[in-house]
Amino acid sequence: MTMATTETSLAALYPRYLHCLAEADESAAIEVARELLDAGVPADRVLLDLVAPAQAEVGERWARNEWSVAQEHAATHVSERVVAAVAGYANVRGDRGRIVVACMDGEWHALPARLVAEMLRLQGWQVTFLGASVPAAHLVSYLHRHDAYAVALACALPMRLPQAHRMIEACRRSDVPVVVGGRGFGTDGRWARRLGVAWAPDGPTAADLLADERALRATAPAELAHLADDEYAGLVSRRGELIDSALADLARRVPATRDYTPAQLDSTVSDLGYILDFLAAALYVDDGSLFTEFVDWLVTILASRGVPATAVGATLRHYTVTLHDFPRAAAFLAAGAASLPAVGRPDHPPAA
Repeated sequence: MTMATTETSLAALYPRYLHCLAEADESAAIEVARELLDAGVPADRVLLDLVAPAQAEVGERWARNEWSVAQEHAATHVSERVVAAVAGYANVRGDRGRIVVACMDGEWHALPARLVAEMLRLQGWQVTFLGASVPAAHLVSYLHRHDAYAVALACALPMRLPQAHRMIEACRRSDVPVVVGGRGFGTDGRWARRLGVAWAPDGPTAADLLADERALRATAPAELAHLADDEYAGLVSRRGELIDSALADLARRVPATRDYTPAQLDSTVSDLGYILDFLAAALYVDDGSLFTEFVDWLVTILASRGVPATAVGATLRHYTVTLHDFPRAAAFLAAGAASLPAVGRPDHPPAA
């Protein structure tokens, strides 16, 4: 099949495949993938140009509040089954070294890593996929028991970067090179470079990098001298105290929050914690853009659920005052607040 024909086939069946995800129709989704494979579309193109973009659209529909969490989970399950079906159809037996693919501890978005794992398998690697949220100690224990050529670690959320760095260092102490990927390292990999680790934006690039052992191991040292100011460690140690303080401030500003249901309260506490976790990650890599990008994303998500940007701004200002003795954190918080839309006074809490 020519490239043009492949593109036409993928474009023609993509809407039908999206409909299958919307209806959580596993059999029909697998049938779409098999039609493409039977027509000669390479398995890697089905994964890259059908499954991956469709799953990205699933995430966007959740972010726009068009789909519930349940719908997103159902669609993701269908995508996972399609990936398994494509892998079974290709039935490639790798004769190259073993690559261990895993998600960071606390990282539950496993499908992107699974796609990379199957891409590597199609390139002839022997792949062991450990799945979501793998604790560093368990990963290292696995590496000690099995002879791995390299480890591929996935991170979807930048707030996991401190944990990612610990996992990277643990693998290196086992003398196993590491390649990382996922949006958690920045769309251009800038936070991977700050941590001194090889980065790949997608499965094919990861395969090319893994094929070049010299490039895989030739990484610059991590640039983390700024951690000497202890702001990151101090923020992490005060996380619970800061959330309690922000919650009390919210109750003073918006008395209606005192009547929250347990579910509403949990959602609010989670949002207050996420703000601190992304701020901590920004401190870890010393990049305020990480936090500002998160604030922009959070405002978009909350706006789709009827919560105004001013609610986030009030919490950012509270944290800024509370963390006045943390100059880097205060600067990042101020920049995040400055990036918010200029609208009226806050009259809603910072949770959906």
